[in-house]
Amino acid sequence: MSCEEEKVLCKEQWRSEANAVIQDVSSGLLSAAVSEVLEITDGGIYINVSTLEGNKYCIELSPNGFAIVGNGFDVRDLKEKQYFETPYSLLDSLSPMYRENFYKQLSSKLEEVQKQRD
Repeated sequence: MSCEEEKVLCKEQWRSEANAVIQDVSSGLLSAAVSEVLEITDGGIYINVSTLEGNKYCIELSPNGFAIVGNGFDVRDLKEKQYFETPYSLLDSLSPMYRENFYKQLSSKLEEVQKQRD
């Protein structure tokens, strides 16, 4: 069974995908990093995030999407998972300060575009 045949990512592809997600959302978080404790498999990877409020979570990135799996770094202590299609929707539901930061950045970019058009 190859990764291409099953349309799943291999371990290194998951790491690359997770690092791209981290780079994309890190400006709205205190910290984000791939878990060095929980195993990366062909089925997914775990990312530790600390919100601007100081709350720590372990997030699963899998073919199903993004889900909070733990209330802390490197833990999977939540029984039920709610999957989100994007890291933005997950973080938006999780952190009011992330949402506020996101909208401030978006507004700033829109103002820049408007200035370029004027």
